[in-house]
Parts: sequence; structure tokens; C-alpha cells
Amino acid sequence: MTAVRDAAAIPADGRHARRERNRLAVVDAMLALYNDGNYQPSADEIAARAGLSARSLFRYFDDIDDLVRVVISRQFERVRALAMIDLATDSPTAARVDRLVASRLGTYATIATVGKVSRARALTQPLIAAQLAQARAMWRAQVAALFAPELASAPDGASVLHALDALTSFEAVAYLREQGARDGEIEHALTVGITRLLTHPEAPDETRLEHR
Repeated sequence: MTAVRDAAAIPADGRHARRERNRLAVVDAMLALYNDGNYQPSADEIAARAGLSARSLFRYFDDIDDLVRVVISRQFERVRALAMIDLATDSPTAARVDRLVASRLGTYATIATVGKVSRARALTQPLIAAQLAQARAMWRAQVAALFAPELASAPDGASVLHALDALTSFEAVAYLREQGARDGEIEHALTVGITRLLTHPEAPDETRLEHR
């Protein structure tokens, strides 16, 4: 009886493995098309890149939107590992700033096209919007943890955190690129901006704010 069960399980396991390979091939094909600058590939283009027939594509995904959700989710999981920073908070501030800038720029370069697609799709797809919100919360928490000592001693640590979060965001880096800033210029701008926020965190005059 055991031999019969094992023999029956082999084809099922094989079908499952083949299905997962094909799903992964489709996801990787979609990522490759995004990297080529094709942000709205057709089913035929995706299938051709994956080495499958267009008709078989939807054996693995409900529709294109379902595929996009899986692609973005897979990319976010890759980003989690890529974006990790293993410096202790008692390391010199300059070392933590350098590591954060290098990590963010490297990560954003990796997710450049998917980052744009996810932000566009989030406007109409709640699941993608939720994934994006989760990623943004992760970025913010990373900054808060990495610079916890500096933020704790700042006169207005919450405002400094807001500014750091905005300065190191995907959108901020994308904006600088759109303005023609080169990689070295962006790296320098982020390093200078973060350093000044952390080392000159003086809160603005409250009376001046009230009159604005």
C-alpha cells in the first residue's frame, strides 16, 4: 500500500513543481519586461518572454492585475533582504548615514521600474496600495531605529523623522533623477541633508510658525 501511495504522489509532486516553475518564469518575465521599459506588456509579450503560450499564461494567474500583484509582492520580498542594515546605533553617526544612503540608492536602483509601476497601480488597486504602505512603513521604521539616539536628543525628533523619511524616499530620489542629478550628486545631496538634519535639529521658533 505504501508503494502505491508513493507512486501516486510522484506525478502530483511533479505537476506542482512544474506549476511553480512556470509561475516563477512568468513573474521573472514580467520583471524583465519592466526593466526593458515596457510597463504595460501584453499577455503575448509576457508569455513569449517566459517561454509559454499566451493561453497557458492564465492557468497560473487570474488576470494581468493578479500577475502584477504577485510581481510587486515578489520584488518587495527581495527588497527586504537587500535593504537590511546591520550597524548598531552606537556606531558613529557618519557611518550610519553612509550605510543608509548606500542601501537606499542600491535598493531603489534595483526596484526602479517596479517602484514606478507599483505607485501607478496603487491608485486603483487596494492590494498593491496596501503593499506599498507596508514598504513605506518599513523604510520609516528603519530610519527611526537607525538614528534613535539622535532623534531622542533632538528638540523636535518627530519632525526630524518626518524630514528624514521624505528625504530618503523612493519618490525623492526619483525626483532628483528626473531633474538630471547624477548618481554622485544624489549620494552627496542625501548625505549632506541627512547629516544636517541629525546634527542641527534645532526646532524653529514657534512664534514665527504661528504667524505663517
